[in-house]
Amino acid sequence: MLRSDSSHKTRYIFVTGGVVSSLGKGVASATIGCLLEAHGLKVTIQKFDPYINVDPGTMSPYQHGEVYVTDDGAETDLDLGHYERFLQSTVTRLNNVTTGQVYYNVIEKERRGEYLGKTVQVVPHITDEIKNRVYKLGSQGYDVVITEIGGTVGDIEAMPFLEAIRQVPYDVGRENVLYVHLTLVPYIRAAGELKTKPTQHSVKEMREIGIQPDILICRTEQPFDEEISRKIAMFCNVLPESVIQAYDVDEIYKMPLVYHRQNLDKVLLDKLHLDPPRPVADLSGWQELAEKVDRSREDYVDIAFVGKYINLQDAYKSVYEALRHAGYANDVQVKIHRIEAEDLESSALDLELSGMDGILIPGGFGARGIEGKIEAAGIARRNKIPYFGICLGMQVAVIEFARHECGMEDAHSTEMEQDTPFPVIDLMAEQKSIQAIGGTMRLGSYECAIRPGTLAEQIYGSQKVTERHRHRYEVNNKYIDALAERGLVISGVNEATNLVEMIELKDHPWYVGVQSHPEFKSKPLSPHPLFRDFIGAAKARRAERQGAGVTAGNS
Repeated sequence: MLRSDSSHKTRYIFVTGGVVSSLGKGVASATIGCLLEAHGLKVTIQKFDPYINVDPGTMSPYQHGEVYVTDDGAETDLDLGHYERFLQSTVTRLNNVTTGQVYYNVIEKERRGEYLGKTVQVVPHITDEIKNRVYKLGSQGYDVVITEIGGTVGDIEAMPFLEAIRQVPYDVGRENVLYVHLTLVPYIRAAGELKTKPTQHSVKEMREIGIQPDILICRTEQPFDEEISRKIAMFCNVLPESVIQAYDVDEIYKMPLVYHRQNLDKVLLDKLHLDPPRPVADLSGWQELAEKVDRSREDYVDIAFVGKYINLQDAYKSVYEALRHAGYANDVQVKIHRIEAEDLESSALDLELSGMDGILIPGGFGARGIEGKIEAAGIARRNKIPYFGICLGMQVAVIEFARHECGMEDAHSTEMEQDTPFPVIDLMAEQKSIQAIGGTMRLGSYECAIRPGTLAEQIYGSQKVTERHRHRYEVNNKYIDALAERGLVISGVNEATNLVEMIELKDHPWYVGVQSHPEFKSKPLSPHPLFRDFIGAAKARRAERQGAGVTAGNS
């Protein structure tokens, strides 16, 4: 079995959840990593997902939320977005492990004869494969590897992962391992009481499988007193200072400060016997952000968000977060008006969109709602409303421009309309050959060369950037000259493939489309330039319209 490098002693933190799902293990794990980084430690986080899919790439957004893409092209769980937003380190495909991947690898090894005829079993073969994924990260020079176990203790799917992490202290030493358990302390309104029994039962179940939690993080609507903490500590066999309250806050990015005030970072360092480079945590950036959050409530912008999964918060998680980051950078609250793209296929919402400060169309696949998105891009173009098109959002902008400015009445994407006479969006020849043998997407990080003198160069402050991709179809190079003649600016290309990466419009305050997914690289402490500038343009439009006595209600 792969072990961590003995010359560098890596510590391991395992984060589990109990009572109910969706308590926020991802945010808790990311916040723990953030606190340790604030002490100068090198930290990474991985997610163990118990589902049998190899990755979420083929899963419906209604089932799993967004697919988060890493620089190296892995399609992963959305919790990896939390990790990168809270941490300085960059995640890779090693940071997301699924049951499907684990069993796939073990079965492949069995077929190759690597088990020498032995009976392949959950213990030790599956659990060893799981542990190898932990130790592979531990061998890369990190001071701390944090591993979040998806699901809830008691789920049958999670049992192999829990058994695997139970065994880790026998490999690396108990003093190098820490178990953090996230539970719920519900408030019963009828009785006016907080109840600790669910936490007690959850910890009891953890102990029955051989894991004694070292730290409890208790999700609660409101802070509770020391008496509750002592009661939880006594019945769950932890020290009172190891009972941490994760009470509701108005902004998740305040959680590092909430945990730090409860000395969670000190508890972590003491229990792991770590002497960090910075004895005192540097959380100045997070403190400044908290002040920006409070200041942003004094002003706002209205952003129309035209998508096809708008009823599901997690479907566009990273885009929503990037918009919030940009709002804080501009001292405004971003009010997102979620608009179902199918509804725009009637003209009833034209007036509503015209009253927005900005319009954003995110990525997506499939034909549903496509005409509504094309219409939204047209409304933004005609009314000089700041427009940001991401992936499919860029493609519909090109389609709309081709139809109404270039005389290509039936222009379309071959993804939606195979027989269109003007396939302005299409699979390129190389992609068609790849698709024929089973490949489909441009995934991961690609370089973009930005044209000098463009808005894109002004936004980025650079002529060379990299962004992450997840798409199949491209702007068809055959139509670039015709589009450019009418005022569509190709402001960024991938020089290796000669594929369009960015477009913008002349004679428009702010109209930008990108083939990539810049939302994956936005962080609260360093908002992505495109999102930051888009909200800045929306803020300027709002100020101009207010000065003219025009608001969303009377536009």
